[in-house]
Amino acid sequence: MIPPPARARRYTTTALVLGLLAGLTSGAWAGDRRPAAPRRHTETTRVTGSPGSSTPLSGFAIRSTADVDDSPAAVSSPGYRAAGWYPAGPRSTVLAALLADGVYADPFHSTNQQKIPQADFRVPWWYRADFTVEDTGPRTALDFSGVVSAADVYVNGRQVAPAAQVTGAYTHHELDITALVRRGTNTVAFRVRPNDPNKDLTMGWLDWLQPPPDRNMGLVRDVLVRRGGPVALRDAHVVTKLAVPSLATAELTVEAQARNDTGEPVTAEVGGSAGGTRFSRTVSLAAHETKTVAFSPADVPGLRLTEPKVWWPAGMGGQPLYDLDLTATVAGTVSDTAHQTFGVRDVRAPLNSDGAREFRINGRKLLIKGGGWSPDEFLRWDRAYVEDRLKYALDLGLNTLRLEGHLEPDEFFDLADRHGVLTLPGWECCDKWEGEVNPSGSGEKWSDNDHAVARASMAAEAARLRGHPSVLSFLIGSDSAPDARIERGYLDALEAADWPVPVLPAASETSAPRLGASGMKMTGPYDWVPPGYWYAKREGGATGFNSETSAGPSIPTVDTLRRMMTPAELDTLWQDPDARQYHRSPSAVFGTLKIYDRALAGRYGTPTSLADYVRKAQLAQYENVRAEFEAYGRNATDADRPATGLIHWMFNSGWTSLHWQLTDRYLDQNGAYFGAKKANEPLHIQYSYDDRSVVVVNNRRAPARHLTARATLFNPDGTRMYDEAVPDVTVEGDGAHGTALTLPSSVSGLARTYLLRLVLTDPDGTELSRNVYWLSTRADTLDWSGTTWYYTPTTGYADLTGLGSMARVPVSATAATRASDGVSTTTVTLRHTGDGKTPALLTDAHLVDAAGKPVLPVRWSDNQVSLWPGESVTLTATYRTADLHGSAPGVRVSGWNTPQRTVPAA
Repeated sequence: MIPPPARARRYTTTALVLGLLAGLTSGAWAGDRRPAAPRRHTETTRVTGSPGSSTPLSGFAIRSTADVDDSPAAVSSPGYRAAGWYPAGPRSTVLAALLADGVYADPFHSTNQQKIPQADFRVPWWYRADFTVEDTGPRTALDFSGVVSAADVYVNGRQVAPAAQVTGAYTHHELDITALVRRGTNTVAFRVRPNDPNKDLTMGWLDWLQPPPDRNMGLVRDVLVRRGGPVALRDAHVVTKLAVPSLATAELTVEAQARNDTGEPVTAEVGGSAGGTRFSRTVSLAAHETKTVAFSPADVPGLRLTEPKVWWPAGMGGQPLYDLDLTATVAGTVSDTAHQTFGVRDVRAPLNSDGAREFRINGRKLLIKGGGWSPDEFLRWDRAYVEDRLKYALDLGLNTLRLEGHLEPDEFFDLADRHGVLTLPGWECCDKWEGEVNPSGSGEKWSDNDHAVARASMAAEAARLRGHPSVLSFLIGSDSAPDARIERGYLDALEAADWPVPVLPAASETSAPRLGASGMKMTGPYDWVPPGYWYAKREGGATGFNSETSAGPSIPTVDTLRRMMTPAELDTLWQDPDARQYHRSPSAVFGTLKIYDRALAGRYGTPTSLADYVRKAQLAQYENVRAEFEAYGRNATDADRPATGLIHWMFNSGWTSLHWQLTDRYLDQNGAYFGAKKANEPLHIQYSYDDRSVVVVNNRRAPARHLTARATLFNPDGTRMYDEAVPDVTVEGDGAHGTALTLPSSVSGLARTYLLRLVLTDPDGTELSRNVYWLSTRADTLDWSGTTWYYTPTTGYADLTGLGSMARVPVSATAATRASDGVSTTTVTLRHTGDGKTPALLTDAHLVDAAGKPVLPVRWSDNQVSLWPGESVTLTATYRTADLHGSAPGVRVSGWNTPQRTVPAA
């Protein structure tokens, strides 16, 4: 692990001027530049006196304690002159603020991040904000979580909580500051302590990426100023019980805590509505007493819903949400309010007969097809960017995103609810979170206080997440399950919060004392394996529920590579497999690309240039990711050891990466992306690497009948060597599959490298699914006995070098664009205009602007398609018109054996 950063340097005027001049004249990043002039002031937050209001502080001014000699009382008092402090957003790590303020160069480019001085973040940093109130009558509290790693809290010159109390990224705090608030300007200040994921129950990055120099120290969730009257409403939520399998009724139970914040007895009226039904009750509270107020169908019959609006994951149904609204009034005056959205759904996760975890949503079995989610490396929240990635997940046919730690803000789960993306949150592995139970991890052992922080963290996250129908489960362990004491603390907190969905002891194949076996496996792989690997029902193959699995590296497009690396680094990328790659991982295991590069050269031939390296990488990633999802899809309904779930490791990366991603930092799409998209088609024809069967998988609800499946084998020059069509294929729905035919074990005259084209048509001859494979008569050979925790060695490679002999063929393109309500759709028709027999393999269409730069994000109906002479295909690309930035769109067409050209698309 890289140690944390943090003390601001002091400069003489001469040194500062010289440094600034050097940066201005050379354009180079000055590694130790730190402006000393006063920065712009953070806006003061205006807080209303409305009962039940929660106003987030709009931002902070931050400064290293090494540069602040004033006392905490002075720093946290109104009128303090924060000269030279840096502005920070309402949720910001220290480094995120400094990056926004231009202190450092782009840390995602080259090795710029290494130049950020880590020592600057080994001391506490001040976070300071002003807010104004016009009325001191309402009660006032600070409400927050997301402190990384701990903080002393001050208000108007007085300490209101020590760091020993405010510790842990996920613990929730409500501090009563009523007695300190004054009319006019008030000040809140946090003295945030450095983070060490091996010592603190916070967040770390393991081997995902180069860890940020500040280790994410800061305030990464909103700090709210809450106002209210004598009675506060807290912990408001709805417990739902859906009738399964009929889905005909649902029972709602509304619960909340009514708390008397005064020293006198109070009588309050607590009432509201849920699911369209109104209710109320009078509650008597002694001084400082808290009571649970509950409304159930037993006393409010309207809370028993008939024909409830049921929430489904995308593709299985709609995503309706209900509202809960509560109000507490005292003597006819509103004292507090509470609001929450919730969904009605039922989640169960029994172990099947093979001991594998098998999820059921509203009574229907569901193969979990997911990816590992990464937030931005500096925990910067960007709602539009997050929503774009969620839409990409749906575009890929995924239904679940796993959050191993790094539990995102509320808005993330709101978006997941609305888009129908299931989420699988849990604690992270290997650092402090597993310090007590993971002997191979780096985390320290727990103290009694750590146990308290862990329980408080679980209670806070359970209360925050329980109402989101997108939340599928919670994993209280990752690589290791908790021991009895830790498990008890977690489960007690979850039970107290009315946690509504299954709790899993770990993401690995282990067990906990009360919960028993996890029903999961964490067998990898995490580095390159051949496509045929996925079909073996062992290790990471398609059986059971694999919580982390992929073939490791995912080389981005040339466009992205040129944005993230220098020319010299790009030369090393394709020429030196043994070179340490900064943009892969800090891990010694994953620091190079040698396993991947050896396979790329062994199967496709030694790369001859950066462009050749990248085009071979796209073929390799397409075939491998496609095989991974296809194998799990095919085996999902097997009678023997069925596949029940996979989490591709990972869906995205928090920075500019060379591995573990289906989409890159800039939302560009490579072979891995389109391989996953192809594999997860709703109705899909596919080839099985293990037994040569041609299978149709139907992920739609209704059966598919009277289909025709056709399989054709070609030599690389386009000579047809085998052709068979099977009519009247029928496949049941809900993930069922049927075998249409099995390819012969040998075909006379077939070249060592050959192509397989699969086409599925309906009774009218309309094409429903097309899938093209590049295969070899010489199979990849796996050394299963040499399997490690991260991969299985390959001792012999399939020979795909024959693809290099394919003639270059022309593909014409015409494109047109229409725009409406801020959304543009570009329609592209690709046609193979060659007069020979050679197909155009893996033809890619990229939407670009007038300067040739990719327009992103974009969602294609299909892409990286293969065309035979005379064939054509029409694709659509949908994107925000604003992302053209006033430019006319174009479409850049390229492919394995297709010359690159760009056509206008206006």
